Amino acid sequence: MTTPTDPGAADGRHLRFAVIGAGMAGILSAIKLLEAGLDDFCVYEKADRPGGTWRENTYPGIACDVPSHLYSYSFELNPEWSHLFSPGQEILAYFERVVAHHDLDRFIRYGDEVVRCDYADGRWHLETASGHTDVVDVVIAATGVLHHPRHPDIEGIDTFGGAMFHSARWDHDVPIAGKRVGVIGTGSTAVQIVAAIVGEAGHVSMFQRTAQWIMPQLNPPYSDDDKASFRADPSKMTQMHDNLSQLFEDGFANAVVDADSPQIKLIEQACLDNLESNVRDAELRELLRPNYRAACKRLVISGDFYDAIQQPNAELVTSPIERIELGGVRTTERLHELDVLVLATGFRVDAFMRPIEVTGRHGVTLEKVWAHRPSAYLSISIPDFPNLFMLNGPNGPVGNFSLIEVAELQFAYIMQLVDRLRSNGCREISATHGALDEWETAREEAAKKTVWVTGCRSWYLDDRGIPAAWPWRFTKFRDDMATPNPDHYELI
Repeated sequence: MTTPTDPGAADGRHLRFAVIGAGMAGILSAIKLLEAGLDDFCVYEKADRPGGTWRENTYPGIACDVPSHLYSYSFELNPEWSHLFSPGQEILAYFERVVAHHDLDRFIRYGDEVVRCDYADGRWHLETASGHTDVVDVVIAATGVLHHPRHPDIEGIDTFGGAMFHSARWDHDVPIAGKRVGVIGTGSTAVQIVAAIVGEAGHVSMFQRTAQWIMPQLNPPYSDDDKASFRADPSKMTQMHDNLSQLFEDGFANAVVDADSPQIKLIEQACLDNLESNVRDAELRELLRPNYRAACKRLVISGDFYDAIQQPNAELVTSPIERIELGGVRTTERLHELDVLVLATGFRVDAFMRPIEVTGRHGVTLEKVWAHRPSAYLSISIPDFPNLFMLNGPNGPVGNFSLIEVAELQFAYIMQLVDRLRSNGCREISATHGALDEWETAREEAAKKTVWVTGCRSWYLDDRGIPAAWPWRFTKFRDDMATPNPDHYELI
């Protein structure tokens, strides 16, 4: 198989690309295509600017739970991060600067959502919501995971008389100061929101169905001297990026895939100590105590939530919600009167490319292939959908590592497949059914050892209760991404 630096590939077949999405992975794709000398491409973005999840989510307190120097492109490290874990506005600004630095706007078609992709006569035929059409050789789906809000199925949800919105569609025109605010949910988003607004709102009611393990977080700022040092010697940023990567891998990524690992026990003890040390009221402490293993659900990282939920104007509501009414949320206990209701209820994490209508070889549709659940070989390639490659697709390391590093490794792998197309080694590449079946069988078996199957309900689990995430150590992911196995692909 040829490599991205093979001069033979550069002189071969001309290819046109479509990249779907101008979030983190789409921006990465555009940069790497240009680096490879491939400038015949269009990035299709449904919104009016880049940024993906960091553009969509603007709620108070938004931040990333991966350290900023790790949640950065390895080739575009940023000396200006304000904190170890920087706020969402900075992350969005970082991606916008990267787009400007690489002059990517000339390749991005904003405000035009791809609605159809049909494979015919050896090429992909795209159609957008505006009626624009394009014909390309390769589609790179950088559509992300956390972008289709999930709304709860609660009786009377359309009858609420105040302001109501999903956390990913925060309405900044709605005042919070002095208002009675309800937050449905207890995940990372809900925790960040409650901690951010409790000092401003008149009263905050957090509706908890499931208690969360809270990992304590220190979030020191970077000083002006730190930033000056990074600017003067970029190798210090590289060293920090690599150190954080190793620390994250050893301390977390490898821990969650082995429920009996010493590291997962240390994580659980740290969460338990955080609860015991920082929640003063014994009754509240027990309400906040989960009844499952730490990191079974996505671990919540916060340095201020326990303090926030103990404020005089904060209330943890654990009685089940019966319905939503004109005046607020009625639980089995009483009516909680509210002015604002925030739905911090997560996303449809099984959507990926959908609702785009994707039709592959011989008329097979993605909706039919994924009727039970989404799957892709190595989370990248789908049998019978040639020359379509996914970044951060189904069953990848979405729950246990920096998705930027994941996407960089995946794109390097994809480029090796692309180079086979460029060098006229074949016209079509897609994973074989056998390769996908074998990989899925191995993945499902490995998942039995992970912490995600130790007795909780979470968005990691598919309809069978099997984690839809990478169940091996991260070293295996790096190894698998190093070189594609041509025997696992149908090459036509």
